[in-house]
Amino acid sequence: MNPRESALPRPVAMRLAAAEYDRCAEMFRSLTPAQWAMPTDCPAWDVRQMAAHMLGMAEMAASIRENLRQQRKATKAAGSGGIYVDALTRLQVDERADWAPERITRRFAARGPKAATGRRRTPGFIRRRTMPVLQEMNGVREPWTFGYLIDVILTRDPWMHRLDIAAATGTEPRLTADHDGMIVADVVAEWADRHGKDFELTLTGPAGGTWRAGVNGPSWTLDAVDFCRAIARRPASTTVDDLLNTEVPY
Repeated sequence: MNPRESALPRPVAMRLAAAEYDRCAEMFRSLTPAQWAMPTDCPAWDVRQMAAHMLGMAEMAASIRENLRQQRKATKAAGSGGIYVDALTRLQVDERADWAPERITRRFAARGPKAATGRRRTPGFIRRRTMPVLQEMNGVREPWTFGYLIDVILTRDPWMHRLDIAAATGTEPRLTADHDGMIVADVVAEWADRHGKDFELTLTGPAGGTWRAGVNGPSWTLDAVDFCRAIARRPASTTVDDLLNTEVPY
């Protein structure tokens, strides 16, 4: 199995990264004290804890030293039988357990641009390397390149959590065709590649569009955000089983 690579042109991926950090910071500034304490669709986290994780990921992207520090601590915490990503996110949340929302907001606004710069400066020879740990997706353990992680997943992750926070707080996320529409189009292309079957999909809203493969597949018309949440195993008006039972990583 060939390692999964980013399908986004590098300049586009980096533009989306920088803009997504800005939009997350914008959302944090808009939240009320009560909204910071609301539960999210990630059962272990309220909004503040989710934002703490998002900040921890931005800190990893902004600094090689911090990246290595978090990796070492998470690897040790996971041990031989644990799940590394769970240990990593737990570390990011636990280390900021006493951080007030204002502190998270200020720090994220300061580190987001540095995270975008750090990702942009990652050299090609590193991005082309295959990550040492296989990732499980749709019941299969698959290899990823570091470029796929850096250019794609590290943008999809805060993007989906921004949608999580909007759902938790009952607010409308800022969505535009030139930003969110590009992320959704990349998600749809990967979703189609992963299942390889005929389909017709119309997604509505500012981030939507229409995609088709073949002529004999099922047809759906859905809100773009709802589609992305469904294939990320979030609560949605449709289910992954309806959508050819194919999950896409965030």
